Amino acid sequence: MNMKALVCEDDKVVLKVIEVAMAEEGIEATLVNNGQKALDLLAQNDYDLIVTDIHMPYVNGDAVLDFVHKEQGKKTPVIMISSDNQEEVVTMAMKAGVHAFVSKPVSVERLRKVIREVRG
Repeated sequence: MNMKALVCEDDKVVLKVIEVAMAEEGIEATLVNNGQKALDLLAQNDYDLIVTDIHMPYVNGDAVLDFVHKEQGKKTPVIMISSDNQEEVVTMAMKAGVHAFVSKPVSVERLRKVIREVRG
């Protein structure tokens, strides 16, 4: 079964790193650069994994997380990425239901490791 992921990241360099990691893990990734596009796609499609930045244009990553887990009631694993890696931000994300938190700068190797952990 091919795993499908939605990736929401507004930084082009980070987006490329995520894209490479997904390809190396054999995951079909849909890439968007703002939270509103992510919500639009989530309303129409099912994904096996979501990777999202916290701070994005239009809609933040925490709103994407809430939409999936609270509004849709899905248990889709979410990997949160952010340069804001203060302890309270990480703790808040984990309490909100994030499966993993990855601090920027993101490396392909680190992200692949986290993806494998989340997949189980």
